[in-house]
Amino acid sequence: MQITRRRLALWGAGSALALLAGCSAPKPSKFRRYTGPDVTRVLVFKGSRRMYLMHGAEVLRHYEVDLGFEPQGDKTVEGDGKTPEGDYLIDRRNPRSTYHLSIGIDYPRPADVARARAMGQSPGGDIFIHGGPNPWDPQGPDWTAGCIAVTNGEMEEIYAMVTIGTPISIRP
Repeated sequence: MQITRRRLALWGAGSALALLAGCSAPKPSKFRRYTGPDVTRVLVFKGSRRMYLMHGAEVLRHYEVDLGFEPQGDKTVEGDGKTPEGDYLIDRRNPRSTYHLSIGIDYPRPADVARARAMGQSPGGDIFIHGGPNPWDPQGPDWTAGCIAVTNGEMEEIYAMVTIGTPISIRP
C-alpha cells in the first residue's frame, strides 16, 4: 500500500510540473523581423541625445540615447569617454553582446587614427549602438565608454531595421 501511495505521489508531482511547464509562455525572442522601408541613414545628435532612423528624408523611428561618460566634444583618444563625431558606416552586428544586442560603427577611420597618433596615443575602437547590460540595470545618463545606448527593447527594433553598410552621421 505504501508503494502505491508513493508512486501516486510521485506521478501526481510529475504531472503537476509537466502541466505547469506546458502552461508557461515561451520567452520572446530578442530577434525581431522588420519588413518596412530600408533604413538609408542613421542620424545621431549628441546635444539633444536623439537618434533617428531615416529612409531618405522620412523619419522611420526616433530614440532618446545615452552617450559616453564625457559626451561633450569629439572622441580623440582611447579612454576619453567621448562618442565620436562624423560620418561612419555600420560595419558589424553582435547578437551575443554583453549589452543585449549591438551594431558596430566603423570607428576609427584613417583620419581618427592619424589624429590620435599625432598625440602619441591610440584612437580606441569598439564603438557600438547597443542596449543595456544583461540583465538590464539602469545606468543613468551618459554611462558608456563612448558608445550610443538605448533600451533593450529599442535595440531589438534597431537591430532588425539597420543593416551592415548603413551610413551613420554623428553630430555635436
